[in-house]
Formats: sequence, structure tokens, C-alpha cells
Amino acid sequence: MTIRNATQADLPVIESIYADARAYMRAHGNLSQWSGGYPSRELLLADLSQNQLYVVEDEAIIGVFVYFFGNDPTYDVIEGAWLNDRPYGVIHRIAVGAHRKGVASFVFEHCLALCHNLKIDTHADNIPMQKSLLKNGFTHTGIIHLADGAPREAFQKTTL
Repeated sequence: MTIRNATQADLPVIESIYADARAYMRAHGNLSQWSGGYPSRELLLADLSQNQLYVVEDEAIIGVFVYFFGNDPTYDVIEGAWLNDRPYGVIHRIAVGAHRKGVASFVFEHCLALCHNLKIDTHADNIPMQKSLLKNGFTHTGIIHLADGAPREAFQKTTL
């Protein structure tokens, strides 16, 4: 597997992977996360313009995620406590096509190599992602709230 920056030409495949992820969530009891066609094409284009959208390839694109290094304002306030207050990398909107095994772990390892302090959040109903995070050494640190007030389970992994 390899990871590279996404391009605009990748958008149809990326959108298909997100559509599959939404269907998977619905089939596994997560009825509200990523509703209404989230993430939108406009958001994906914004991620592209900021060089934050990545794809995972294994002969074809099999996964997609957002990664950036820097402050995420939604992480400024937490009900709980982050493991540290050092600079961090953020992973958002990770999705895997055809629900292949090992892709999320590959993404986590890749991002941890870029920054030894990672934060990520997920919906309370996204049990598969929570299990993957814990399996990959992330610590559940509490609950953060999105800009619209929606709560999310917060996780952090650090090697600092």
C-alpha cells in the first residue's frame, strides 16, 4: 500500500468510497454520522486546495483521509483531558473502500511517522472505528464538540 496526495481526478473514486462508508455505517447501526451526503464535493475541493486530502492505493484507490499538522479548533475544549498539550497532527474523514482490512492501521502508522502526536475523533455510534483506534494504540481521552455542538469521542496517540 502507498499513500499520496489526492488529485481532482481522484474525486469520483473518493466520493464512491465515502458513499460506501455511509452505507456501511447505516448497516452497522450508525444512522446519523456523515448524513446528507457528507463530506460534500465542496469540502473535498477545499481539502484538496489545502493539500490535506490523501488516498491510499493498492493498485487502485482503496482509502481516503484528511491529515494536517496544526490546531483543530474543535479540539480546544474537551470533556476529559488530552494526553499532552504538544503540537499535533489531525486525522479526519478516514474511509476505506470495500472495507479492506489493515488500511486504517496503515494510515495511522503513516501519520504517526509524520507527527508523533495524533488526535482524531469519531461519532459515538461508530463502534468499528473506535475499536480500530483502540487496537492501534489510541487512548480515548474524552468528548469534544463540533462547531454545531454535536459531540464526538476523542482519541489521541503519542510517542512523545
